[in-house]
Amino acid sequence: MPVPTPKPAHVVYRTRRLSEMLDWYSKVFGAEIVHQNPALAFLTHDEEHHRFAFADLNVIAPGDEADDRGPIGVDHIAYDCPSMAELLEAYADLKAQGIEPYWCVNHGMSASLYYADPDGNQMEFSVDCFESKAECKRYFKGENFGENPVGVEFDPDEWLAKLRGGMAEADLLRIDANGPVSPIRGELMEMVDG
Repeated sequence: MPVPTPKPAHVVYRTRRLSEMLDWYSKVFGAEIVHQNPALAFLTHDEEHHRFAFADLNVIAPGDEADDRGPIGVDHIAYDCPSMAELLEAYADLKAQGIEPYWCVNHGMSASLYYADPDGNQMEFSVDCFESKAECKRYFKGENFGENPVGVEFDPDEWLAKLRGGMAEADLLRIDANGPVSPIRGELMEMVDG
């Protein structure tokens, strides 16, 4: 079973020109910043909680020049999915075929499974944690997100067992505000560690 009806949601870029990028996306898309800290910025131009995110490599992986195009570019592409139950059932089917996510994390406004294709292209399949996009956006702009802008990791097998056992999806998607902040996983973290 494939991932259920994925819809493009957002793109994450790695950059060494954060202020220029924010200005450009503001002008070209009319995007507004919904959250920014020294390392990350999240923008939207419609009802979605975010359409673009930028990771500032000057903070995350300092040392290279702005014109060094090595790690600069698309980090991952995200897709919205209709429900966590459907996404986790697809996860189980894909796992049986030898395809597993490299990172499972509840970001607070959305919960996500991250995969990499055979060439290493990264993609995120996510489900919103709130009933509406407006509630997701409020969470993004709120204090809780600022305290943990990455999220809390989860075990997809445990989540699937809870859903199959009758747990309400809304209860499962509620982030543990006291949970440990996840390190960033995937290509971006490999660049930092490498």
